[in-house]
Amino acid sequence: MEALQADPRARDVFAAHGMGCIGCIGMSVETIEEGARMHGLDPEQVVADLNRLVEHRPAPAE
Repeated sequence: MEALQADPRARDVFAAHGMGCIGCIGMSVETIEEGARMHGLDPEQVVADLNRLVEHRPAPAE
């Protein structure tokens, strides 16, 4: 949930990894690692893809 609040584009990253249950109850209680493992994914890869969002974040408007 925190990742989505920080950057709504995180939804696309989760969906690309097959973690499409954005509205499920687990989202509010699980860590990214727990959710990734539940889906049989490498949590480090999911986090790496989320971190790329920070690298490509648009500059704030002045």
